[in-house]
Amino acid sequence: MGIFDILQMSMYFAPAFFGHLLGKCLKRKYPIVEIMKLGFVVLGTFALVWWPYLHSYEAAMQVISRLAPFERGIYEDYVANFWCTTSVLIKWKRLYAIKSLKLMSLSATILAFLPSFIQQVKSPSNLGFLYSLLNSSFSFYLFSYQVHEKSILLPLLPASLLALHEPHLHGWFTYYALFSMYPLICRDQLLLQYIAVLGLFVLIYYSPGGNYGKGMKISSGTMAVLSLPLLCSILLHTMYLQIEPPKRYPFLFDALIMFICFSQFIILTLYTNYKQWMLDFHPRHVGSKKDL
Repeated sequence: MGIFDILQMSMYFAPAFFGHLLGKCLKRKYPIVEIMKLGFVVLGTFALVWWPYLHSYEAAMQVISRLAPFERGIYEDYVANFWCTTSVLIKWKRLYAIKSLKLMSLSATILAFLPSFIQQVKSPSNLGFLYSLLNSSFSFYLFSYQVHEKSILLPLLPASLLALHEPHLHGWFTYYALFSMYPLICRDQLLLQYIAVLGLFVLIYYSPGGNYGKGMKISSGTMAVLSLPLLCSILLHTMYLQIEPPKRYPFLFDALIMFICFSQFIILTLYTNYKQWMLDFHPRHVGSKKDL
């Protein structure tokens, strides 16, 4: 439970761990005693980690400033989260002070992970915990303060753990997670590695022994809706490298990539929250040891 002390990004998983452990404690014979034991462990770990920095106020504040770099602004570059995407219409940095933005991002993040958190407190399970990890990390990526493009790899971790249960979600999410980092990868001159990793993933995902297509029932209308952003993303891969954007809008392609990926991430997080709550109505899958 010392994830708060490691790195700001590690907090993406904190609500899932807390909700799952709290739910487990509440299911025990003596829930109050179990919660107190959990609290002592958390506070003890927290105290041990922070002990070297408590000798001075300046040292403690320096650590906090590294964990929460508010001075950098609510977003950087063209990350595919809520604040950056909606900034095209609402100039958050101009209209609101840092204090107000911190409060708004905190409130939005809590509201986003709250349904997943409540479900795990109410009905903790192995499979539900994996969904909660995904939903919690998605909430932080979409709504928290100062998100980096590479932070999308954090939701991708629990999505990979859910690959056997959600093969289509895993493939869909992996593609758009990689695509959301495409401008950053091009700037860092990692295009060859990007193509190699994406190509290897496609080969494995669509291999004859893979789970792709098993039990897949998608209407033609839904397939058309899903195919449209996919086709746009394929075109943008080439346009980003071959076509010069208008001088008035030098980051036009970056913004288009951001819009496409954000729309897919919103759909995915709504779907995974729905699937997590549906576990309460399909309890036969919840306790399986194969979930982890």
